[in-house]
Amino acid sequence: MSKTSPTFMLMAGGTGGHIFPALAVAAALKERGCNVVWLGSSGSMEERLVPQHGITLETVAMKGVRGNGLLRLAALPWMLFKAVRAARAALRRHQVDAVIGFGGFVTYPGGVAARSLGLPLVVHEQNAVAGLANRKLAKTAARVLYAFPQAFPNRPDGLVGNPVRADIAGLPAPQERFAGREGSLKIFVVGGSLGARALNTIVPAALALLPEERRPQIVHQSGRGNLEALQEAYRQAGVAAECVEFIDDMAAVYRDADLLICRAGALTVAELTAAGVGAL
Repeated sequence: MSKTSPTFMLMAGGTGGHIFPALAVAAALKERGCNVVWLGSSGSMEERLVPQHGITLETVAMKGVRGNGLLRLAALPWMLFKAVRAARAALRRHQVDAVIGFGGFVTYPGGVAARSLGLPLVVHEQNAVAGLANRKLAKTAARVLYAFPQAFPNRPDGLVGNPVRADIAGLPAPQERFAGREGSLKIFVVGGSLGARALNTIVPAALALLPEERRPQIVHQSGRGNLEALQEAYRQAGVAAECVEFIDDMAAVYRDADLLICRAGALTVAELTAAGVGAL
């Protein structure tokens, strides 16, 4: 890592809705010659995704406390103290010049650590309702950026939309992708990076109502820990489908899909718009 170029630490974790916009920004920074390191939560999906993109990953032990009982809540101050201390050490170790937070549990201790060291902090909010970490950090951040104006109505200079990865934004137009395509429709069912129980239950049952000769090709992302249950749901319904736990290459999904059945997550909507894919 060369210190002739600035070093940015990106903070994002927990779900694809935080991680993938940060990956898009990381790629843009690297194209401009910047150094990029990442702060994530230990045991979360960023531990698998981030190193695949050639980015150094630092992790801290930070988890959510809502709905996890009084013991977890009582342990929060100590957990937060240790996470801030670890984040400060990572910031110093990598000689970070600026920090960008995208949300997730890890963002708060990382942001606190950055401000305690006098580093400029930028937060980006992907959703219409700002998450708790970003709301807290926005009070001391150098810049607050967001995709929807209602997220931070008192910060009118930060509307930038959601970052979309270059491989998705650069897909050919639909009329080019679909030229000469024949055969049955290809439908992808994607309930977000963690899956969606309602889609995993309803879609197999709904497809079973169609005559077999009219059924589309189905690729269905189950979400972590739900693959066997989803496969059983399709077996019970008597419907052929390709079931996978997680889809890494969403650009290929948008390229090949005639239709997506999905949750209307903020990032998913941005990617569908950029790729020109119909969705339900």
